[in-house]
Amino acid sequence: MNGEHILVLDEGTTSTRAIVYGADGRVLHVAQKELTQHYPAPGRVEHDAAEIWDKTLACAREVIGKVGGAERIAALGITNQRETVVAWDRQTGEPITRAIVWQDRRTAEMCATLRDGGHEAMLQERTGLVVDPYFSGTKMRWVLDNVPDARALGERLALGTVESWLVWKLTGGLHVTDASNASRTQLMALDGADWDDDLLGLFGVPRSALGRIVDTAGTVGTCDPELLGAPIPISGLAGDQQAATIGQHCLKAGETKATFGTGAFILTNMGETLPRSSHRLLGTVLCQQDGRRTYALEGSIFVAGSLIKWLRDELGVIRTAAESETLARAVADNGGVLFLPALAGLGAPHWQPDAKGVVTGLTQGTSRAHIVRAAMESMAHQCHDLQAAFAADGAAWTSLRIDGGMSANDWMAQDLADVLALPVERPADIETTALGAAMLAGVGVGLHASLEDAVAMGSASKRFAPDMDGAVRGGRIAMWEAGLKRHIDGLG
Repeated sequence: MNGEHILVLDEGTTSTRAIVYGADGRVLHVAQKELTQHYPAPGRVEHDAAEIWDKTLACAREVIGKVGGAERIAALGITNQRETVVAWDRQTGEPITRAIVWQDRRTAEMCATLRDGGHEAMLQERTGLVVDPYFSGTKMRWVLDNVPDARALGERLALGTVESWLVWKLTGGLHVTDASNASRTQLMALDGADWDDDLLGLFGVPRSALGRIVDTAGTVGTCDPELLGAPIPISGLAGDQQAATIGQHCLKAGETKATFGTGAFILTNMGETLPRSSHRLLGTVLCQQDGRRTYALEGSIFVAGSLIKWLRDELGVIRTAAESETLARAVADNGGVLFLPALAGLGAPHWQPDAKGVVTGLTQGTSRAHIVRAAMESMAHQCHDLQAAFAADGAAWTSLRIDGGMSANDWMAQDLADVLALPVERPADIETTALGAAMLAGVGVGLHASLEDAVAMGSASKRFAPDMDGAVRGGRIAMWEAGLKRHIDGLG
């Protein structure tokens, strides 16, 4: 085994990063490049898979150079934006169309047809997922139906999520996907070891186009030494939210984390119990080692950090992301303004893909500070909606561990604690997605004996205790619930 450092490729929605960790969890070097966002039509979001690969490779080479060469790297882990679909030609190794991003809504009509056909109950029972354009299966079908020559490629066609694409390129042709990402496609039953024939038939996706399902921790292949300088073992793969759950050390049943990135995603570890929801939460594979699975219950909020970016870049009410905290503190309350941030529809537990963003309660006395504060308050209220759904499904939260770029905002962290009436904990290193991938890769290659041992890679945390008057909290929640109900009722 080379060296003792771990290289992580963290391929997100807006950027790709490479991070080198020491075996003790110290971040040694980071390289990052932004990804181009393509919006070819309303509701459509795309990435250039070739750009993802080129920039990821450049970042990896940069940090490997800084650490002294590939012989210093013991293992490589990958964590990725989930549900995004890449289609490529096995013979040329090149994409045949742009990647369809998880936020993309182009398959809404296809999803409506599945629901109208009575398939949603079966799909939720088998896969843990509701019918929504969010997931990969309908995206793959769209590629087959709409990309010229996709079907004509036959056995040459490869379909996969982003970790599949990166592993293919790193190894020169290994086509795999890990169980955590496979569980987001609606093509694998939660308790199934392989792709499900019935689900493949329902979505019309050929088995031959899909990768082999592998563990999240364990060596699945080695990098082409001509790319990175050595045959580095690829020993950790996980979707970004599962990786963040592990990076937050939610390794016991009942432990819960929330990641505030482009969207916000809350996962509760369910142990080896298959997650079942009666309140439109999602069941997902958290991790798999030696074929043995740990599961999680998940709630997905589609707009979080992207709301701050929208306030800055489109509305111009803030100049920097950090200014959102300053403005939220500048006023005593929201001034009667309610901000429903459904810029990409509403996720769990409502699942309203046609919902649009709404701001109500504006008067001549409304300032940009009130609008920004109301936008920030919406994070806690969306989480409160999920808190109630988790509790109703028997997975009540006792505390919440937060991470992701938006969690650095102290005002938001305190508002979460106040509205949820729970202690909120935030680690010193909020980039726990990459840390989780490093922990998985370290275990996969034997640097750590288990994920429990790999917890030593974590950092200290800051605690936010609830400190809001009950009447104020009740008034905020009532205002949110009334506004949300009016909007959903208006969708028909």
